[in-house]
Amino acid sequence: MIAPTRRFDWNGTGIAWGRAGSGPPLVLIHGTPFSSHVWHRVAPELARDHTLYFYDLPGYGRSDKREGQDVSLAIQNKALAAMLAFWELERPKLIAHDFGGATALRAHLFDGCDYERLLLIDPVAVRPWGSPFVQHVRQHEAALAGVPEYIQTAILKAYVSGAAARPLSDSELEPYIAPWTGPVGQPAFYRQIAQMDQRFTDEIEPLYGEFRCPVALLWGEVDRWIPPQSGHRLAALLPDCALTLVPGSGHLMQEDAPEAIVAAALRFFAG
Repeated sequence: MIAPTRRFDWNGTGIAWGRAGSGPPLVLIHGTPFSSHVWHRVAPELARDHTLYFYDLPGYGRSDKREGQDVSLAIQNKALAAMLAFWELERPKLIAHDFGGATALRAHLFDGCDYERLLLIDPVAVRPWGSPFVQHVRQHEAALAGVPEYIQTAILKAYVSGAAARPLSDSELEPYIAPWTGPVGQPAFYRQIAQMDQRFTDEIEPLYGEFRCPVALLWGEVDRWIPPQSGHRLAALLPDCALTLVPGSGHLMQEDAPEAIVAAALRFFAG
């Protein structure tokens, strides 16, 4: 169901996107190192009552990846603003995860994108964020981009598995790993990590109190990537933002507890 088979050209970058379901518009925004595939377990339920719009961030999934490409948070909010304009969506509902959370926050505060309601899942939003692996990649991007394929596969499996609280099988991991392998995907994986910079959330954090729509926050109780303490801090900064901790879920809640996302979304978006 989640297959971004359509293309939108944005400033020379092909962005893969898709649409499914029927009803009021609901935009799904993934994070790193994921793609729109991350919604494959929640989309069938949400599509019963909504028209889902989803896309792969520039530099991710099926969207264009190329040498020298800017895939940082500095451009992801601009890409989201362009997608909303292309889809002709003025005040859609949004669900955003991880980097997608920072993307949605930046698009609202910097680009004037308005939402009816925003549901955030373990978002990148307040410092500190970025694991020791991220810091290592930022120092050694070129060396890691050239490791043999079998080492790259092992790194990807370990990295993605660390986002989930439950063990993920090889078949579950494969769609997450595939976009980051091969002569195009492997350097793209390290490129997006090397461009992670906390200044892109630092510059919007003082503006969170100016948010113009209802926001709800879901956080994995056992998130090893961004601990729940960050969720408490963010909820205190956003106006009237309710934080829900999800037991047994890590950072990759879409795999650990998809039913929690569906239930929270249906409840929150019903007002």
